[in-house]
Amino acid sequence: MTRFERIVLIDDNEADNVFHEIMIRRAGFSGEVLVFMSGLEALEFFRTDDLSQSTCIFLDINMPLMSGFEMAEEAAPLIGNKPSLVLVMLTSSGSPADWDRAQSMDIIKGYVTKPLTATMVRELLDGAVPAFQR
Repeated sequence: MTRFERIVLIDDNEADNVFHEIMIRRAGFSGEVLVFMSGLEALEFFRTDDLSQSTCIFLDINMPLMSGFEMAEEAAPLIGNKPSLVLVMLTSSGSPADWDRAQSMDIIKGYVTKPLTATMVRELLDGAVPAFQR
């Protein structure tokens, strides 16, 4: 049985979203995959959804209007007290400052660099939260 019923991708790069959804499906995930092109869209969803489904949220850092860090801060009161929701930074940033900032935020449970692979998804579905990787 998979740990998550739903995976949410939050990234302004459409090509990355398409590729990551392909990797999610190749890993055998048959649940719901939601894609949001901005943190603002995702926040609106989190405000209106009952958040009862176990969900893995992959969040990009570098987005216009609202960065992934800003989105995580705004989302913390909505999703931070729900152990069935796991927020993982999925980013192209290899910046030590971004890594340190993500690790300092309780809401963020992992940090991985793009691209997401089917192996990474399988490990996540089997219960392993991606560790903070440099």
